[in-house]
Amino acid sequence: MIIALLNQKGGVGKTTLALHLAGEWAGRGKRVTLIDADPQGSALDWSQQRVRENGVRLFGVVGLARDTLHREAPELARDADHIVIDGPPRIAGLMRSALLAADLVLIPVQPSPFDGWASAEMLGLLAEARIYRPALMARFVLNRCGARTIIARETAETLADHDPPVLSTTIGQRVVFADAAQSGRLASEIDPDSQAAQEIAALAAEIGRLITGKALP
Repeated sequence: MIIALLNQKGGVGKTTLALHLAGEWAGRGKRVTLIDADPQGSALDWSQQRVRENGVRLFGVVGLARDTLHREAPELARDADHIVIDGPPRIAGLMRSALLAADLVLIPVQPSPFDGWASAEMLGLLAEARIYRPALMARFVLNRCGARTIIARETAETLADHDPPVLSTTIGQRVVFADAAQSGRLASEIDPDSQAAQEIAALAAEIGRLITGKALP
């Protein structure tokens, strides 16, 4: 399974979701490689911080911020159960390559008025990729949701009949995610019983059902 987290808009939490999904699957015994396709290299920075903090290696992180990703990711997938791609913002060539590599595209968005994040460019690139990859799946993921906010509910309702649709699992705006980014750890390592850890587990399970028809073991 190759999953790409993409949005041309920065600051929507792609890297946080990519790292935590990779960690969730690795914690369940899967062989996981995360591809950092963002020239900013935030996932690589997290991995290096983890080494400095003497953290146990859960999954590999590889920097591949180039438009040959669609050829290189399948090669890496031969030795992994899951490949997670942390995609770049605003680089169309890299996005096209990631779209052509992926089995599933996740588009993280924050609750906001529809025209604030539903990028015509992103959806256009997705439509273009589906010409070559008709089976390519895509879903929006509501990220950084405030607790019980009206705008989060309205955004979810707006997306209910949208193409691509939205996943039912939402991820909250939680301090533990910021702590994880700075310390090279995951929310489940900082507080296994936290809402953040539970939400990531639920998101990974929903993705598993989407891909295989059942939750991942």
